[in-house]
Amino acid sequence: MAEAREPGGSAAVRLAFFLATAALALATVAPLLWMVSMALKAADEVFSMALVPARPTLGNFVYVFTEVDFLRYMLNSLFVAGSVTLVALLFHSMAGYALARLRFPGRDLIFAGMFATFLVSLPVIIVPLFILVRELGMLDSYAGLIVPAIFNAFGIFLLRQFYLSVPRELEEAALIDGAGYWRIYWSIILPLSKPILAALAIFFFVVNWNAFLWPITITSSERLWVVQVAIASFQDQYAASWNYIMAASTVVALPTLALFLLFQRQITESIKTGGLK
Repeated sequence: MAEAREPGGSAAVRLAFFLATAALALATVAPLLWMVSMALKAADEVFSMALVPARPTLGNFVYVFTEVDFLRYMLNSLFVAGSVTLVALLFHSMAGYALARLRFPGRDLIFAGMFATFLVSLPVIIVPLFILVRELGMLDSYAGLIVPAIFNAFGIFLLRQFYLSVPRELEEAALIDGAGYWRIYWSIILPLSKPILAALAIFFFVVNWNAFLWPITITSSERLWVVQVAIASFQDQYAASWNYIMAASTVVALPTLALFLLFQRQITESIKTGGLK
């Protein structure tokens, strides 16, 4: 009897799991669909409940790029996010390799202290960080936007976990051939790190592309606005024009969505690598 009931019970479990997953997926996608719908609506039908616009228009997107200097804001975000990503990957990979492979006094203590910073969020340190950046003369500058965002314990931790899984025989063979630590890092470790570096590049880029709290704290000049600060200003200037706000939000969301769709395999592999080691 048990064997006769098992297929039906298994099918019921699979159906329940599928329905729950579909509901979660719909809850995740629904806000994005509503945002795109409002971005394509004319001003007189923004608050209609219809998901599909009666008269779809691209005029909202044209307005965002012609009447507002939104392209500059996007280029600012691209420059800041790209610079932080490239520099962070270089420094984080070197720090991760040193903490995983090199033996020096205080290594474990340094790693423990770095790991402890996971418990500290940006709002907790934003005041002392602001004072430090001000004393260094980097307020209202690209340097102030980029330099403080480079150092992140998450990237160092994930790369250290990855390097611990690299066979030591590769490094020992290179040492026998006369290679130094820098040559091993540059010629062996970095090429092996391409998958996880690609995943981290996506994480760093998306986080800095969507940064809001730090940019709005240290920038006062409109020429340095990033996209999230610009959208926040839209809500003050165009409080009743949600079609413009949603059009700008859609443009900002497209690059991050494209990155996740193109590189979702690398993201999954990096999470498994960091969690299993």
